[in-house]
Amino acid sequence: MIGKATTQLPADTRLAEELAQDDVVEMANLTTPQTGVPGTIFISTAMGGHGPRVKYFLQPGRSQPSFSVAIADVPTVVANSLPVRVVRELSPQVIDWVSRNKDALLDFWYHGDTWTQPEVNDFIQKLQRV
Repeated sequence: MIGKATTQLPADTRLAEELAQDDVVEMANLTTPQTGVPGTIFISTAMGGHGPRVKYFLQPGRSQPSFSVAIADVPTVVANSLPVRVVRELSPQVIDWVSRNKDALLDFWYHGDTWTQPEVNDFIQKLQRV
């Protein structure tokens, strides 16, 4: 579900701005073979002044445009800086992926900063593809 009309969504914050804070953050750029979604899904532990979310990128990178999907019972697009056609085409797949992995993603968001690298790797391996 895209939530509000995509033209009314707030601009998605550039990753560079979110990473500029001094918080300790675990993160990963997940690829198409890992998620089943064409493009890159950025996952992280808690960061920024917002609730749990993932970012979708056509091309990964701190300065690249993206859209964010809330990790919730009903995931929705909550911010966007990509063309509306990209959001309409790809957000259903990202939303499906978030729905399938909601509990694991929330666990990572809230507790992943205490996990060891093998635990993070195991978590990523267990995520379901669409």
